[in-house]
Parts: sequence; C-alpha cells; structure tokens
Amino acid sequence: MENIFIRTKDGYPISIHVFSPNVSNNKILVINSATGVKQQLYFSFSKYFSDFGYTVITYDYRGIGLSKPKSVKNFSASMTNWGAEDFLAVSDYVNTKFPNFQKYCLGHSVGALILGMNPLTKIYEKFIFVATQKAYLGNLTWQIKWSAIVGFGLVQPIFSFFFKFFPAQYLGLGESLPSGCAFDWRTLIMNKHSTNVLLERTVNIAKDLSQPTLFLSAEDDGWVTKKGMELLIEESYPNLQIQDKTLLVTQSSKRNIGHVNFFRSYNRPLWDIPLAWLEN
Repeated sequence: MENIFIRTKDGYPISIHVFSPNVSNNKILVINSATGVKQQLYFSFSKYFSDFGYTVITYDYRGIGLSKPKSVKNFSASMTNWGAEDFLAVSDYVNTKFPNFQKYCLGHSVGALILGMNPLTKIYEKFIFVATQKAYLGNLTWQIKWSAIVGFGLVQPIFSFFFKFFPAQYLGLGESLPSGCAFDWRTLIMNKHSTNVLLERTVNIAKDLSQPTLFLSAEDDGWVTKKGMELLIEESYPNLQIQDKTLLVTQSSKRNIGHVNFFRSYNRPLWDIPLAWLEN
C-alpha cells in the first residue's frame, strides 16, 4: 500500500492510497467514499481485492481524513467539488498511470451519486453501488424521516452557521464536514429533486452513463429504501444496466451490515459477491 498526494485542477492536494497486487490481473478498482467516511474504512476490502490481482485506489475527498486542512472551520468545499474536482483528479491519475487496465468504480452512498459530475467517469467499464439512493426525505421510512427533518432541517444549518463547519461526528454522522458539504447533504435530503440538484451544478453526464452496475443494499440499512433506489435510477441514472441484490443480515457473521458495515472485516464473506460479479 502506497500513500501519495495528487493535485486537482483547482490545485487542491488529495490523499490517495494505491493497493498493488503481487501479481496484477490488469484491472483497477477506484472506491468513492461515503459522506464523512475516511478512506481507512475501505482498506481491508481493498486488500482483499488486491489479493485477487486487482489494483485498488482509495482516497479522501477534500475536507475529509488525510485530505482535510488543519481546520475545516470556514473551509470552502462542496459535494460538487468532490465529484467534479476530486473524483476527476483520481480518474485522470488512473487513466494516465494505468492506461491499459480495465477500470471499475465502486460508489458508497454519496460516492455513487457523484459519478455524473465527472466527464472521465466514462473510462470505467462497470460500477458497483453500495448503500445509495435518492435520499430525499419523502423516500425514507417514517422513523428515519423524523430524524432527517430534525437533523437536517434544524440542527445542521444551526450548527453550521454557529461553528462555521458541521460537527457531524458528535451526531454519529461521520467526520466533521465543511459547511458547504453539509448544506449539500441537506439538499440531498430536504429537496425533492435531491441528487439532480447537485448534478445540474456540474457537467452532468449522468444520463450518458450506460455501464453494467451492481446495486447492493442491506436489509438492515435504515437509511436506504427500495423507493429511493428506484428513483435514483429512474430520475438520475436512467441508462445504467442495473442488477440489484439485497444483502441479508443472516449472511453477516454479526448480523450487522447497515449503511457502512458491509466494509468491516467481519463481513468479508460478502465481498465475494462484488468480486464474482466483476469477474463475470
């Protein structure tokens, strides 16, 4: 595993880790993280794929993990920066360094939503979506809906205004976020057009993407619903060739998959599913 920094077109340094196999199969997998999730979550998963010959790249968006400044207070960043600048820079690096490799991309939660913001997304032959959807609160269950209304209708804007960043970790929502990213998260949840609002702020090639896509969801993920998944495809990515699969808690040794725990090492047996799908 090698840690390097690359620069985006607007000059921001992004931390990436490259997992290189002992014997390469000339295939590379790029992992787009979920909101507020540091790339370390994906290290065990990346090592697993590397053991099967894949080169794997993880990275932190600006404002997150190893790509954040000393303080995120008053730091200017947005989810559109994540897609249109950071993911673009990683894709350009992959295209330059591994020109003859077959290229795949895994998007976890918001990491799937940003695909359409990057014109180089077309270099990827297949996608894997994990725990993602059109996150508008109207698509959520009643229990989660009220949490979303309180959290993003009231708490997030107040905290972001007062602290000049969003202290998400104190609410169990991952790393603290730059205010711009937090307000974009609010848009995804509170605005009926959700993902499309952010996509339209960029080049938006979402409808040009037609790659085979494995869409994984967990039955115990309270934040993702079938309705939200279907609307993401219908309204944002209508031309992807979708194969969806629901992961059952009985498939997990700890009966816990949820929104992020698919990537925990105790769920290693589940990783055979995306590996086999890519191989086929």
